[in-house]
Amino acid sequence: MTDRLIRPAEEGDLSAIVAIYNDVMQTSLTIWREEPTSVAERQEWLAETSTMGYPVLVAADASGVLGFIAAEPFRSWPGYAATWEHSVHVRRDVRSRGIGGCVLAAMEATLRTRGAHIMVAGIDSENEGSLRFHARAGFLETGRMPEVGQMRGSWRDLVLLQKMLTT
Repeated sequence: MTDRLIRPAEEGDLSAIVAIYNDVMQTSLTIWREEPTSVAERQEWLAETSTMGYPVLVAADASGVLGFIAAEPFRSWPGYAATWEHSVHVRRDVRSRGIGGCVLAAMEATLRTRGAHIMVAGIDSENEGSLRFHARAGFLETGRMPEVGQMRGSWRDLVLLQKMLTT
């Protein structure tokens, strides 16, 4: 895996991003969405994030896109300008190989160059793997929001975590 490259996402990555996203959505409670996304929908998303200046990074090697991470402002009000929320997803066949940690570290570095102070993660309370992953990366739990979302007919609890990028 030493030939792994982390770089900004490109339109040519979208079919792989869609495959990863839809697999995560269909096999876990990570993404609170019922319907799969499409390449067309993700094209709009990537164009919008690019226009807004929001970073989307991929990890790739000779086998293709291994995972991706996206970040956007936590809230649109000016007082939150230095707080960013992210989501990170890794292709199923390469999980637990450090890819998530690599793209997360790259996103932290990217956001630091933009003056970010805090990174936020919102995680389903039953997603123990993601909670452990973020804790290992230095994120601290800052709140729990019971029954703020629904997925597959049940109410879901959201755990909020954050990490200070600057002191």
